[in-house]
Amino acid sequence: METMVGLKRTHRCGELTLEDVGKKVTVMGWVQVYRNLGGVIFIDLRDRSGILQLVARIEDGEEVFQKADMVRSEYVLAALGEVVKRDEDTVNDKIKTGRIEVRMSELRILSKAETPPIYIEENSNVREEVRLKYRYLDLRRPDMQRLMELRHNVCKIARSYYDENGFLEIETPMLQKSTPEGARDYLVPSRVHPGSFYALPQSPQLYKQLLMLSGMDRYYQIVKCFRDEDLRADRQPEFTQIDLEMSFVNEDDVMSINEGMMKRLFKELKDIDLKTPFRRIPYQEAMDRFGSDKPDTRFGLELKDISDIVANSEFKVFTDVVKKGGSVRAINCKGGDAKFSRRDLDGLVDFVKTYRAKGLAWIVIGENELKSPITKFFSQEQIDGILSRMEAEVGDIIMIVADKNEIVYDALGALRLELAKRFDLIDKNSCDLLWVTDFPLFEYSEEEKRFVAKHHPFTMPKDEDIPLLDTDPAKVRAKAYDMVYNGTEVGGGSLRIFNTELQQKMFEKLGFTKEEAWERFGFLMGAFQYGTPPHGGMAYGLDRLVMLLAGRDSIRDVIAFPKVKDASELMSEAPGTVDEKQLAELHIKLDLPEEKN
Repeated sequence: METMVGLKRTHRCGELTLEDVGKKVTVMGWVQVYRNLGGVIFIDLRDRSGILQLVARIEDGEEVFQKADMVRSEYVLAALGEVVKRDEDTVNDKIKTGRIEVRMSELRILSKAETPPIYIEENSNVREEVRLKYRYLDLRRPDMQRLMELRHNVCKIARSYYDENGFLEIETPMLQKSTPEGARDYLVPSRVHPGSFYALPQSPQLYKQLLMLSGMDRYYQIVKCFRDEDLRADRQPEFTQIDLEMSFVNEDDVMSINEGMMKRLFKELKDIDLKTPFRRIPYQEAMDRFGSDKPDTRFGLELKDISDIVANSEFKVFTDVVKKGGSVRAINCKGGDAKFSRRDLDGLVDFVKTYRAKGLAWIVIGENELKSPITKFFSQEQIDGILSRMEAEVGDIIMIVADKNEIVYDALGALRLELAKRFDLIDKNSCDLLWVTDFPLFEYSEEEKRFVAKHHPFTMPKDEDIPLLDTDPAKVRAKAYDMVYNGTEVGGGSLRIFNTELQQKMFEKLGFTKEEAWERFGFLMGAFQYGTPPHGGMAYGLDRLVMLLAGRDSIRDVIAFPKVKDASELMSEAPGTVDEKQLAELHIKLDLPEEKN
């Protein structure tokens, strides 16, 4: 193989234009396509900036021509030559450099390549498992490189914006104390403290609050976070946050500064002028109307509560649910009668069952009659009430779920999204940004038989709801807010508790004794004793935000080296075993289950 000795790249492939015609240049990159047409050889050379056509003509020198005839796909080349204008019949307007080419005077093969196991081409349809196994090849594809560039630009704009608004970028530790409350921690054993463990941070939450106690006033960080939890398309065991915290602020201050950041992102990346302030929808309204705390409001199909209408009907399924404190809610699929067969409706019954609903009742509004297995249980007044509330017209289908509120919300919330997808009700070009506010401070865990924090234990309750901490914790609302973009949460935050007594009461409601709270969070509780400013903040899921800006469906597409569903990395085969010596140094002895035959 040849070397770069004596050479220096003068231009990247995609940077050359008609203005460079006549210049002597040196370009380097990978071979995309090779074509030998007899007395002339064309090579498409690719680097991150684009593709450039190289030409070797036999009359320009046999050495260059013969070497050009040796190259193959993905060889790495260095080429010297003159930029010339293409003949009109060979112009390629599909690429930036399609009106020029480089007529080579010298060619060096810097590295040969085996035939790659995947095609290096735009929008490859190769199976994802294969792409991830050979991720270093997958990342050569122009569309993947554009995604990495988009991610870079999001970070660059965020850094610039927060800097202009008085924030300091401050790093927080990767090796922290484990404070389990939420997802599982990734634990790191300490060699010098046998039997003790660090935890990788699920977020910089405690440290950024301590930075506010330290008088830093405004902090941000683009930071890795880790959670040992089950994966899905938009979740990874290690992910990146744009994290920030501010002192002496209220909810409006935090939301306003972040609306400005999103406005900057959309303008610079998509040339879209977002209207601010964003809409705000209280949590309970979002659940009641859309069945979701991250509502997609780009289409209708809103939920309506018909519990009061059917509470005294003869349909025992509905009446029993209402008596037990549940609800009966419905959505109106406009024009659904022309779109759905009976088989389709049966399929939707199975669909809602995946969300724990026991079934799906339906009423088809015909020209002169209603088609439904349940209308016989209702009086004419009750039927008229349902039709009126659902704003039903001929051809509509009313779809109803009755159960505990959380099941009804989950099932109908998912059903409205499924119907919107099936009937193409969503404008893919719209940018629907909004805030969901006034979240519950607690949610009850049936598994643990106790209240757990809806967000985290340091979230400030609404001032007017603080008395309810002692009498009715389930009704306490938080000073918390989530930013939602086209039906996906892209960030969230809250104002924080800054009073020691209130923080202790919060821990009590979460089931911690005073001793347990100090054992887990003592360094924060102790710091509160030395003057704590009111503060609050927010964190964006960077991976998810870039995914949405790119119009992709999986965050794996916008992470250079992602994990798959079982938290392994196919390329490096992580996680892997380690030597006995390494384990001994950490005072660890494995007790693994015996492998099954």
